Amino acid sequence: MTGVKGSEAREARYRDIISKLTLMSDTLMRNVFKDKECTEHLLRIILGDPGIEVLEQTLQKDYKNLWGRSAVLDCVAKDQSGRIFDVEIQQDGEGTTPRRARYYSGLMDMNLLKRGEDFERLPETYVIFITGDDVLGHGEPIYHIEKEIKEVRKSFGDGARIIYADASRRDETELGRLMHDLNCRESKEMHSPVLAEGIRRYKETEEGVEHMCKELRELYDEGIAEGRAEGIAQGKVEGIAQGKAEGKAETALSLAERKMSISDIADILKVSQDQVKAWLGLSKVVV
Repeated sequence: MTGVKGSEAREARYRDIISKLTLMSDTLMRNVFKDKECTEHLLRIILGDPGIEVLEQTLQKDYKNLWGRSAVLDCVAKDQSGRIFDVEIQQDGEGTTPRRARYYSGLMDMNLLKRGEDFERLPETYVIFITGDDVLGHGEPIYHIEKEIKEVRKSFGDGARIIYADASRRDETELGRLMHDLNCRESKEMHSPVLAEGIRRYKETEEGVEHMCKELRELYDEGIAEGRAEGIAQGKVEGIAQGKAEGKAETALSLAERKMSISDIADILKVSQDQVKAWLGLSKVVV
C-alpha cells in the first residue's frame, strides 16, 4: 500500500506542477510548439516579419559534436526562405550567456553544410533566447545582435544573428502581448488564439494532462533507475538507498537539460532549490 500511496501522491504532485506550468517551462513548450503555427506566431513577432512560414522544425534537436560538447536545442525551425532559427526558452537566468549563444550558433553551422559544400551555401541563422528577465541588463525588451566591422560601422555580413527577448516585459505592444502569453497558466488569459489552444490541449483536457504526467513520470523513473544502478555498481553497502538519492540527482540533471526551472525540479523531487543547485553545480550549498 505504501508504494501505491506513494505513486498516487507523486501523480497528484505532477498534476499540481502541470497546473502551474507556462510556456516558459520547457516541458510544456516542447509539446505546445509541436504545432508549427505556434512557432510561426512567435517568430513573426520576434522578427517583426508577418510573412514567416515555417516549413519544418524539430523539437529537442540533438546536435552532436564528436570532438567536444554536444547540445540539445529547444526548437530548430526552417522558414520558406531557407533561414534557420533556434528558439531557446529559458525561465531561469542560468545558461543564457553570450558565449552559450555563440556556441549554439556554431553548432548549427557545423550541421548545416554537407561535406564539400561551399561556405556561401550557409543559410542565415538566428539563435533566439527568450529569458525570464533582462539578462543583458541594458533595459531593452529585445536585443538584436550581429557582427559589425567597427572601423566603418557596417555589418560583417556573415548571416549569423542572435536575439535576446525579455519575457518580463508585458506591455501592450505586440511583443509585450507575446511575452504576456508565454507567462500565462490558463488559456483564457491569453491574447493569441493559437497559443491558447496549445495551453488548453495540454493543460485543460484530461488527455493532455495525462500526457504531461506520463512525461514527468518517465523522467523521474529513468533518473531513479540510473541512480540505483550507479549506486550498486559502485559497491556501496547501502546501494539501494544511495541509488535513490543518486537517482534524484540524475533526475535533476535530466530535467535541467530539458530547461525545466530549478523551482519546478525542486517541487517534483521534494527537495530544496539549494539542493537542486548543488546537484547542477550552480552552488556549493547542500541543504
